Amino acid sequence: MVQFGWKAGPEQYTPTDLLAYAVDAEKAGFGSIDVSDHFNPWSEAGQAAFTWTWLGAVAAKTSRIAMGPGVTCPILRYHPSIIAQASATLSCLAPNRVYLAVGTGEALNEYAATGMWPEYDERRERLAEAIELIRALWSGQQVTYKGKYYETQKAKLYTPPASKIPLYISSLSPESATFAGQYGDGLMSVGGKQPDMYRQLLKNFEEGARKAGKDPAKMPRLIELNVAYAYQDEQKAIQEMLKYWAGTFVPALFDERIYTPALSAQNGEVVGPDTVKKTCCISQNVDEQVKFVQQYADLGFDTFFIHSAGPDQKAFLEGYGRDILPKLRSQIHARVAIGSAD
Repeated sequence: MVQFGWKAGPEQYTPTDLLAYAVDAEKAGFGSIDVSDHFNPWSEAGQAAFTWTWLGAVAAKTSRIAMGPGVTCPILRYHPSIIAQASATLSCLAPNRVYLAVGTGEALNEYAATGMWPEYDERRERLAEAIELIRALWSGQQVTYKGKYYETQKAKLYTPPASKIPLYISSLSPESATFAGQYGDGLMSVGGKQPDMYRQLLKNFEEGARKAGKDPAKMPRLIELNVAYAYQDEQKAIQEMLKYWAGTFVPALFDERIYTPALSAQNGEVVGPDTVKKTCCISQNVDEQVKFVQQYADLGFDTFFIHSAGPDQKAFLEGYGRDILPKLRSQIHARVAIGSAD
Protein backbone atom coordinates (compact mmCIF):
# COMPACT_ATOMS: atom_id res chain seq x y z
CA MET A 1 0.00 0.00 0.00
CA VAL A 2 1.43 3.38 -1.03
CA GLN A 3 1.56 5.97 1.76
CA PHE A 4 2.79 9.54 2.07
CA GLY A 5 4.04 10.80 5.41
CA TRP A 6 5.70 13.84 6.93
CA LYS A 7 9.18 13.81 8.44
CA ALA A 8 9.04 15.73 11.72
CA GLY A 9 12.30 17.40 12.76
CA PRO A 10 12.81 17.80 16.51
CA GLU A 11 16.37 18.81 15.59
CA GLN A 12 14.97 22.08 14.25
CA TYR A 13 11.76 22.96 16.11
CA THR A 14 10.64 23.23 19.72
CA PRO A 15 8.35 20.38 20.83
CA THR A 16 5.35 22.70 21.06
CA ASP A 17 5.85 24.08 17.56
CA LEU A 18 6.46 20.59 16.19
CA LEU A 19 3.28 19.33 17.86
CA ALA A 20 1.25 22.05 16.13
CA TYR A 21 2.83 21.05 12.82
CA ALA A 22 1.88 17.40 13.44
CA VAL A 23 -1.75 18.48 13.72
CA ASP A 24 -1.30 20.51 10.53
CA ALA A 25 0.18 17.45 8.78
CA GLU A 26 -2.89 15.38 9.59
CA LYS A 27 -5.19 18.15 8.36
CA ALA A 28 -3.13 18.47 5.17
CA GLY A 29 -3.69 14.82 4.30
CA PHE A 30 -0.40 13.17 5.27
CA GLY A 31 -0.96 9.57 6.34
CA SER A 32 1.90 9.15 8.78
CA ILE A 33 4.61 10.89 10.79
CA ASP A 34 8.24 9.84 11.01
CA VAL A 35 10.13 11.62 13.79
CA SER A 36 13.83 11.48 14.66
CA ASP A 37 14.80 10.05 18.05
CA HIS A 38 18.00 11.89 18.98
CA PHE A 39 19.80 13.03 22.11
CA ASN A 40 21.63 15.78 20.21
CA PRO A 41 20.69 17.92 17.21
CA TRP A 42 22.88 17.97 14.09
CA SER A 43 24.14 21.50 14.87
CA GLU A 44 24.37 23.93 17.77
CA ALA A 45 21.51 25.93 16.23
CA GLY A 46 19.08 23.05 16.76
CA GLN A 47 16.70 21.57 19.32
CA ALA A 48 16.59 18.07 20.84
CA ALA A 49 13.26 17.20 22.48
CA PHE A 50 12.60 13.69 23.84
CA THR A 51 10.77 11.94 21.03
CA TRP A 52 8.74 9.46 23.09
CA THR A 53 7.17 12.22 25.19
CA TRP A 54 6.38 14.12 22.00
CA LEU A 55 4.81 11.08 20.33
CA GLY A 56 2.45 10.67 23.27
CA ALA A 57 1.30 14.26 22.78
CA VAL A 58 0.81 13.64 19.05
CA ALA A 59 -1.29 10.56 19.81
CA ALA A 60 -3.55 12.68 22.04
CA LYS A 61 -3.85 15.56 19.56
CA THR A 62 -4.56 13.51 16.41
CA SER A 63 -7.06 10.83 15.43
CA ARG A 64 -5.99 9.35 12.10
CA ILE A 65 -2.33 9.83 11.31
CA ALA A 66 0.12 6.95 11.97
CA MET A 67 3.33 7.62 13.85
CA GLY A 68 6.67 6.22 14.89
CA PRO A 69 10.34 7.04 15.38
CA GLY A 70 12.63 7.26 12.41
CA VAL A 71 14.68 5.82 13.92
CA THR A 72 15.20 4.65 17.50
CA CYS A 73 18.47 3.03 18.56
CA PRO A 74 17.43 0.51 21.26
CA ILE A 75 20.91 -0.75 22.14
CA LEU A 76 22.86 1.84 24.19
CA ARG A 77 20.92 4.94 25.33
CA TYR A 78 17.90 2.71 25.84
CA HIS A 79 17.59 -0.83 27.10
CA PRO A 80 15.38 -2.77 24.65
CA SER A 81 12.81 -3.44 27.37
CA ILE A 82 12.25 0.31 27.76
CA ILE A 83 11.60 0.73 24.04
CA ALA A 84 9.23 -2.24 24.16
CA GLN A 85 7.32 -0.50 26.97
CA ALA A 86 7.37 2.94 25.32
CA SER A 87 6.05 1.69 21.98
CA ALA A 88 3.45 -0.53 23.65
CA THR A 89 2.12 2.41 25.66
CA LEU A 90 2.02 4.58 22.54
CA SER A 91 -0.05 1.93 20.76
CA CYS A 92 -2.59 2.09 23.59
CA LEU A 93 -2.91 5.83 23.02
CA ALA A 94 -3.10 5.42 19.22
CA PRO A 95 -4.28 1.87 18.37
CA ASN A 96 -3.37 0.67 14.87
CA ARG A 97 -1.42 3.88 14.27
CA VAL A 98 2.02 3.01 15.66
CA TYR A 99 5.16 1.52 14.14
CA LEU A 100 8.68 1.13 15.51
CA ALA A 101 11.73 1.77 13.31
CA VAL A 102 15.14 0.86 14.73
CA GLY A 103 18.79 1.16 13.76
CA THR A 104 22.35 0.91 15.05
CA GLY A 105 22.54 4.61 15.87
CA GLU A 106 25.08 7.42 15.64
CA ALA A 107 27.81 8.46 18.05
CA LEU A 108 26.18 11.90 18.12
CA ASN A 109 23.44 10.37 20.27
CA GLU A 110 24.77 7.15 21.76
CA TYR A 111 28.37 8.02 22.62
CA ALA A 112 27.39 11.49 23.80
CA ALA A 113 24.81 10.09 26.23
CA THR A 114 26.52 6.89 27.38
CA GLY A 115 30.25 7.10 26.58
CA MET A 116 29.82 3.86 24.62
CA TRP A 117 30.36 3.42 20.89
CA PRO A 118 31.29 -0.15 19.93
CA GLU A 119 32.22 -1.17 16.39
CA TYR A 120 29.44 -1.69 13.87
CA ASP A 121 29.49 -5.50 14.07
CA GLU A 122 28.80 -5.38 17.80
CA ARG A 123 26.10 -2.76 17.39
CA ARG A 124 24.37 -4.96 14.82
CA GLU A 125 24.60 -7.99 17.13
CA ARG A 126 23.09 -5.88 19.89
CA LEU A 127 20.29 -4.78 17.56
CA ALA A 128 19.43 -8.38 16.69
CA GLU A 129 19.14 -9.21 20.41
CA ALA A 130 17.16 -6.04 21.07
CA ILE A 131 14.63 -6.86 18.36
CA GLU A 132 14.18 -10.39 19.73
CA LEU A 133 13.63 -9.08 23.25
CA ILE A 134 11.26 -6.29 22.20
CA ARG A 135 9.06 -8.70 20.28
CA ALA A 136 9.05 -11.17 23.17
CA LEU A 137 7.90 -8.46 25.57
CA TRP A 138 5.21 -7.20 23.18
CA SER A 139 3.55 -10.60 23.59
CA GLY A 140 2.54 -9.61 27.10
CA GLN A 141 4.11 -12.75 28.48
CA GLN A 142 6.69 -12.92 31.23
CA VAL A 143 10.17 -12.89 29.71
CA THR A 144 13.41 -14.07 31.26
CA TYR A 145 16.04 -13.32 28.64
CA LYS A 146 19.76 -14.06 28.78
CA GLY A 147 21.62 -12.88 25.73
CA LYS A 148 25.18 -11.81 25.09
CA TYR A 149 24.35 -8.15 25.75
CA TYR A 150 20.94 -7.97 27.44
CA GLU A 151 19.23 -9.76 30.27
CA THR A 152 15.78 -9.60 31.87
CA GLN A 153 14.36 -11.46 34.86
CA LYS A 154 10.66 -12.28 34.62
CA ALA A 155 10.05 -9.00 32.79
CA LYS A 156 6.50 -8.38 31.64
CA LEU A 157 4.62 -5.52 30.02
CA TYR A 158 1.53 -5.16 32.16
CA THR A 159 0.30 -2.63 29.60
CA PRO A 160 0.94 -4.55 26.37
CA PRO A 161 0.38 -3.13 22.88
CA ALA A 162 -3.24 -2.47 21.95
CA SER A 163 -2.52 -3.55 18.37
CA LYS A 164 0.26 -5.11 16.35
CA ILE A 165 3.32 -2.87 15.98
CA PRO A 166 5.27 -3.27 12.72
CA LEU A 167 9.02 -3.17 13.28
CA TYR A 168 11.11 -1.60 10.51
CA ILE A 169 14.90 -1.57 10.29
CA SER A 170 17.01 1.28 8.98
CA SER A 171 19.44 0.56 6.15
CA LEU A 172 21.60 3.17 4.46
CA SER A 173 23.69 0.76 2.39
CA PRO A 174 23.29 -2.61 0.65
CA GLU A 175 25.56 -4.23 3.23
CA SER A 176 23.02 -3.72 6.03
CA ALA A 177 19.91 -4.39 3.95
CA THR A 178 20.15 -8.18 4.23
CA PHE A 179 19.95 -7.82 8.02
CA ALA A 180 16.86 -5.63 7.64
CA GLY A 181 15.18 -8.27 5.53
CA GLN A 182 16.00 -11.04 7.97
CA TYR A 183 14.99 -9.31 11.19
CA GLY A 184 12.48 -6.63 10.21
CA ASP A 185 8.90 -6.32 9.02
CA GLY A 186 10.08 -3.69 6.53
CA LEU A 187 12.97 -1.44 5.56
CA MET A 188 13.60 2.27 6.08
CA SER A 189 16.18 4.30 4.16
CA VAL A 190 16.96 7.86 3.07
CA GLY A 191 16.98 9.48 -0.37
CA GLY A 192 19.63 11.33 -2.28
CA LYS A 193 21.90 8.49 -3.45
CA GLN A 194 22.47 6.83 -6.79
CA PRO A 195 19.70 4.58 -8.22
CA ASP A 196 22.02 1.58 -8.52
CA MET A 197 22.67 1.73 -4.78
CA TYR A 198 18.93 1.48 -4.06
CA ARG A 199 18.50 -1.36 -6.53
CA GLN A 200 21.18 -3.36 -4.73
CA LEU A 201 19.85 -2.35 -1.33
CA LEU A 202 16.35 -3.58 -2.16
CA LYS A 203 17.71 -6.74 -3.76
CA ASN A 204 19.66 -7.56 -0.60
CA PHE A 205 16.64 -6.74 1.54
CA GLU A 206 14.50 -9.16 -0.44
CA GLU A 207 17.15 -11.88 -0.22
CA GLY A 208 17.35 -11.44 3.54
CA ALA A 209 13.58 -11.67 3.85
CA ARG A 210 13.41 -14.86 1.79
CA LYS A 211 16.24 -16.36 3.83
CA ALA A 212 14.08 -15.82 6.92
CA GLY A 213 11.05 -17.43 5.24
CA LYS A 214 9.21 -14.16 4.62
CA ASP A 215 7.57 -12.77 1.48
CA PRO A 216 9.37 -9.48 0.66
CA ALA A 217 6.47 -8.39 -1.56
CA LYS A 218 4.39 -7.96 1.59
CA MET A 219 7.05 -5.94 3.45
CA PRO A 220 6.95 -2.11 3.34
CA ARG A 221 9.91 -0.15 1.97
CA LEU A 222 10.03 3.31 3.54
CA ILE A 223 12.23 6.24 2.51
CA GLU A 224 12.81 9.79 3.77
CA LEU A 225 13.05 12.47 1.05
CA ASN A 226 14.18 16.09 1.37
CA VAL A 227 12.22 18.76 -0.48
CA ALA A 228 11.45 22.46 -0.38
CA TYR A 229 8.11 23.79 -1.62
CA ALA A 230 5.96 26.88 -1.02
CA TYR A 231 8.88 29.22 -0.40
CA GLN A 232 9.72 32.65 -1.78
CA ASP A 233 13.52 32.47 -1.77
CA GLU A 234 15.37 29.38 -3.00
CA GLN A 235 18.64 30.37 -1.33
CA LYS A 236 16.88 30.89 1.99
CA ALA A 237 15.39 27.40 1.74
CA ILE A 238 18.85 25.94 1.04
CA GLN A 239 20.45 27.84 3.91
CA GLU A 240 17.74 26.64 6.28
CA MET A 241 18.60 23.06 5.33
CA LEU A 242 22.34 23.66 5.80
CA LYS A 243 21.85 25.49 9.10
CA TYR A 244 20.24 22.50 10.80
CA TRP A 245 21.06 19.46 8.65
CA ALA A 246 24.41 19.98 6.87
CA GLY A 247 26.12 17.24 8.88
CA THR A 248 23.67 14.63 7.63
CA PHE A 249 24.96 15.00 4.07
CA VAL A 250 28.38 13.60 5.08
CA PRO A 251 28.44 9.78 5.50
CA ALA A 252 31.12 9.93 8.21
CA LEU A 253 28.52 11.22 10.66
CA PHE A 254 26.87 7.80 10.69
CA ASP A 255 30.08 5.80 11.12
CA GLU A 256 32.67 7.83 13.01
CA ARG A 257 32.82 9.09 16.60
CA ILE A 258 31.38 12.50 15.81
CA TYR A 259 29.58 13.07 19.08
CA THR A 260 28.72 16.75 19.54
CA PRO A 261 26.54 19.11 17.49
CA ALA A 262 29.59 21.34 17.00
CA LEU A 263 31.57 18.45 15.49
CA SER A 264 28.61 17.54 13.30
CA ALA A 265 28.32 21.11 12.04
CA GLN A 266 32.07 21.28 11.45
CA ASN A 267 31.87 18.04 9.49
CA GLY A 268 29.09 19.57 7.41
CA GLU A 269 31.03 22.70 6.46
CA VAL A 270 32.16 20.98 3.26
CA VAL A 271 28.53 20.75 2.12
CA GLY A 272 27.41 23.51 -0.19
CA PRO A 273 24.21 24.52 -2.03
CA ASP A 274 25.06 22.30 -5.00
CA THR A 275 24.93 19.18 -2.79
CA VAL A 276 21.54 20.18 -1.43
CA LYS A 277 20.19 20.80 -4.93
CA LYS A 278 21.58 17.49 -6.16
CA THR A 279 20.04 15.34 -3.42
CA CYS A 280 16.81 17.25 -2.70
CA CYS A 281 13.95 18.66 -4.74
CA ILE A 282 13.87 22.42 -4.34
CA SER A 283 11.14 23.60 -6.64
CA GLN A 284 7.78 25.32 -6.69
CA ASN A 285 6.86 23.30 -9.76
CA VAL A 286 4.31 20.61 -8.90
CA ASP A 287 5.37 18.29 -11.71
CA GLU A 288 9.01 18.43 -10.62
CA GLN A 289 8.01 17.56 -7.05
CA VAL A 290 5.91 14.62 -8.26
CA LYS A 291 8.69 13.38 -10.53
CA PHE A 292 11.17 13.51 -7.64
CA VAL A 293 9.07 11.15 -5.51
CA GLN A 294 8.07 9.01 -8.48
CA GLN A 295 11.68 8.02 -9.16
CA TYR A 296 11.83 6.32 -5.77
CA ALA A 297 8.48 4.63 -6.32
CA ASP A 298 9.83 3.28 -9.61
CA LEU A 299 12.82 1.84 -7.72
CA GLY A 300 10.48 -0.08 -5.42
CA PHE A 301 9.73 2.10 -2.39
CA ASP A 302 6.11 2.42 -1.27
CA THR A 303 6.11 4.72 1.76
CA PHE A 304 7.52 8.24 1.42
CA PHE A 305 8.30 10.56 4.34
CA ILE A 306 8.59 14.09 2.99
CA HIS A 307 10.94 16.37 4.91
CA SER A 308 11.23 20.12 4.48
CA ALA A 309 13.59 22.25 6.56
CA GLY A 310 11.60 25.40 5.99
CA PRO A 311 11.58 28.30 6.04
CA ASP A 312 7.81 28.09 6.77
CA GLN A 313 6.77 24.59 7.88
CA LYS A 314 3.05 25.33 8.12
CA ALA A 315 2.98 26.79 4.61
CA PHE A 316 4.89 23.78 3.34
CA LEU A 317 2.44 21.30 4.89
CA GLU A 318 -0.60 23.12 3.58
CA GLY A 319 0.86 23.70 0.12
CA TYR A 320 2.28 20.22 -0.35
CA GLY A 321 -0.92 18.65 0.93
CA ARG A 322 -3.08 20.77 -1.35
CA ASP A 323 -1.00 20.77 -4.55
CA ILE A 324 1.16 17.65 -4.57
CA LEU A 325 -0.25 14.85 -2.42
CA PRO A 326 -3.40 14.38 -4.56
CA LYS A 327 -1.35 14.20 -7.74
CA LEU A 328 1.18 11.83 -6.16
CA ARG A 329 -1.57 9.51 -4.94
CA SER A 330 -3.24 9.45 -8.33
CA GLN A 331 -0.06 8.91 -10.33
CA ILE A 332 1.73 6.39 -8.12
CA HIS A 333 -1.39 4.37 -7.33
CA ALA A 334 -2.11 4.19 -11.08
CA ARG A 335 1.40 2.89 -11.81
CA VAL A 336 1.16 0.35 -9.01
CA ALA A 337 -2.17 -0.89 -10.41
CA ILE A 338 -0.67 -1.22 -13.89
CA GLY A 339 2.33 -3.07 -12.48
CA SER A 340 0.09 -5.48 -10.58
CA ALA A 341 -1.95 -6.17 -13.72
CA ASP A 342 1.24 -6.97 -15.65
